[in-house]
Amino acid sequence: MSALRNAINVLRREGAYAVLARSVRRLLPYTPTRPSLVGYNEALLTDWSTPHPALARPVSVTSPRPVVAWVMSPPGANSGGHQNIFRFIRYLEAAGFEARIYLYATFDDQPPDEVRRRVASSSSYATVQASIERYPADGVPSDVDAIMATSWETAYRSYTDPSRARRLYFVQDFEPSFYPTSSESQLAENTYRFGFTGITAGRWLADRLHREYRMPTRSFDFGADPAHYSLVNAGVRDAVFFYARPETPRRGFELGAMALDLFARERPDHRIILAGQNLSRLDLPFPHVTVGNLPVDELNAIYNQCAAGLVMSLTNMSLLPLELLAAGVIPVVNDAPNNRLVSDNPFISFAAPNPRALAAALREVVDRPDAPAYAGQAAQSVADLSWDTAAEQFLDAVRWSLS
Repeated sequence: MSALRNAINVLRREGAYAVLARSVRRLLPYTPTRPSLVGYNEALLTDWSTPHPALARPVSVTSPRPVVAWVMSPPGANSGGHQNIFRFIRYLEAAGFEARIYLYATFDDQPPDEVRRRVASSSSYATVQASIERYPADGVPSDVDAIMATSWETAYRSYTDPSRARRLYFVQDFEPSFYPTSSESQLAENTYRFGFTGITAGRWLADRLHREYRMPTRSFDFGADPAHYSLVNAGVRDAVFFYARPETPRRGFELGAMALDLFARERPDHRIILAGQNLSRLDLPFPHVTVGNLPVDELNAIYNQCAAGLVMSLTNMSLLPLELLAAGVIPVVNDAPNNRLVSDNPFISFAAPNPRALAAALREVVDRPDAPAYAGQAAQSVADLSWDTAAEQFLDAVRWSLS
């Protein structure tokens, strides 16, 4: 039982991948080469104090159809970060680039055919032409113009590749914060010193990486896909939504659950709907409905039942607040620069990150006498914030990086 409790605690603090890594480590004698998201030799050989040849003497990009190699961990069926990557690969291809996907994993290796089937069968992923294969042992082919790292561990694989292709870094979050202070958090932070050009999700990341690590950065704004999120319920709504992911500590599950406990005592007539992962075995002190991790084409029906949506973002802001707004849901978000610098939409209700303040913000939303009209105004406020605008910012950043 002690081992089970420890596993549950690790799951809550660090996520499912950490549980897997620790389980593998327990089966092996201790060694500095114990399993990690990044390969031991890649971390060992990476020394950014001497610029990589690709940074000192990068290739000249002259092809009318530049080739961008995207390095990523194997995507899950409903992995939000991977879904966003595929979205931008599609935009890159539409702009005349060739994209190739190279899978990198140290101990969660998955056959490319399996990954292709998983992505193709999920409505959450954009359809792309890019090939999907394992990262070549001897590096990317010579015709690759740019290598795009997509997470801290893939930045190491990108750095150690002998190619002189340009080095780009698609940064969606501040990944050192995914870990307690540790070797992993330091290894993740080190990647921001590699000299790669960062293309970041939102201005908060771009500002922080440039200010603290002198990283050259460009950012793109967040969008909301009108094909998936829209206002279809213009009437009274009797529910609130919570993006509940205890396996992802940066989503502040415990703070959110405490806020909902207070809210449920004071507004028992409102249903509470939880989504984000399977919570069916979790004992919570308030009535709720859990719908698990849904594909994107099933979310709008859930959103349109809700007057408010609680979204905790302790690092970079989630994509959910703008998606909720598009469906007429008023997001309640913890107030911090990492959220306000990404979106200062006036219909987002920013609240201090403590249970009482968050519960009070939820009450204020559901108690509005003009709630249906206000929901319509909120949806209209993001009508022009499609991903097409973000795509142009992203493409400008890629072209700037290759010039």
